[in-house]
Amino acid sequence: MSRRLPADVDPCAEEARQGKSLPLTTARQRMLEAVSPVAGVATLALAEALDRVLLEDVYSGVDVPSHTNSAMDGFAVAASDLPAEGERAFALAGTAWAGRPYNGETGAGQCVRIMTGAAIPAGLDTVIMQEHVRMDGDDAVIAAGHRPGQHVRQAGEDVRAGDLAVAAGTRISAAHVGLLASLGVPTVQVRRRPRVAFFSTGDELRPIGEPLGLGQIYDSNRYTLGAMIARLNLEPLDMGVVRDDPAALETALSEAAAQADAVITSGGVSVGAADFVTDTLARLGSVGFWKVAMKPGKPIAFGRIGNALFFGLPGNPVSVMATFYQLVQPALERLRGIAQPPPPVLLRAHCTDRLRKRPGRVEFQRGVLEHGGDGRYTVRGVGHQGAGVLRSMAEANCFIVLAADQGEVAAGSEVLVQPFSGLI
Repeated sequence: MSRRLPADVDPCAEEARQGKSLPLTTARQRMLEAVSPVAGVATLALAEALDRVLLEDVYSGVDVPSHTNSAMDGFAVAASDLPAEGERAFALAGTAWAGRPYNGETGAGQCVRIMTGAAIPAGLDTVIMQEHVRMDGDDAVIAAGHRPGQHVRQAGEDVRAGDLAVAAGTRISAAHVGLLASLGVPTVQVRRRPRVAFFSTGDELRPIGEPLGLGQIYDSNRYTLGAMIARLNLEPLDMGVVRDDPAALETALSEAAAQADAVITSGGVSVGAADFVTDTLARLGSVGFWKVAMKPGKPIAFGRIGNALFFGLPGNPVSVMATFYQLVQPALERLRGIAQPPPPVLLRAHCTDRLRKRPGRVEFQRGVLEHGGDGRYTVRGVGHQGAGVLRSMAEANCFIVLAADQGEVAAGSEVLVQPFSGLI
């Protein structure tokens, strides 16, 4: 299991007692500082390693490319034979193919027809693209104006033997898979996938597919959480719905923490009469009730239960998604071993709508980002911005990020946006 918050540490307890709200960046940083990667190793075939986190540095055992070769289809010549002006005819000595080199000798004024990727023949050092060569019988006629060494890829130009190719803590992308394949690496050691348990709380929640009674709603948060967790290539553990009952909640939290590296709940972290999460956590672990200066998603609990991280999210569906992406996701990326979770991607766009906002909290309003014909980005709101309107997330493709000290936004103003692409 991974290293967690010390049992006696609640970095936000004093702020919570005083009713203060943490700035979002402070809350995010405190979470990251409290998380270390999970222990546990898996050895995977390279083809199975996509999106896993590399455990150890990988150094190259070979030069890439392994030989000096042509970057173009054309004719290989010696730069010393190129004409300073006018044209020169070169006698064709043979052909070099990728995987079938030309092993003969060449003399002054001779050239070798060469294909992309073919090894440069001994004594030659420059490639002339075939489009720039005129054939006159068996001779290749080349005009002046070419640069010595052009269109030649040197051995080790990409990676040299002994170079660090991919660092530990890297999430393996398609590009990394290709790079490691070019080094001849058949398997890699990666961190195991963290196990993340999650459940919803509330007597009003019903499973999908069942009829609803008066005052009941379908449990959407659990499905949203499961999808967000799975998208991070974590191992989700769906613990179902837990009633608004302290004993049931204590049992569920204890069971979840015993099985998982992290536990995420939705609902019950506020101060209502049926909000039992924070009191129950006080008995089970070291968890602080936070107020984060963001909208939606002000209340959140964070800490640990036994050896498991704990994240208690609000109950409103949009608040669940906003707090997950802005706070929980970076912490889970650190938990699975990513050395530096990427910062939020922010773009500038001109807002076509008037946006209501009061200073005091960072707001994540849902918007539709578009790229105009003039090369500028524009963004518009998606209507009702309530924390319970999950449809606003489904219709949007970005968050409109409004700073804590910012007030109402006039139509035509420039705003920051966080695209959902790569986030959701």
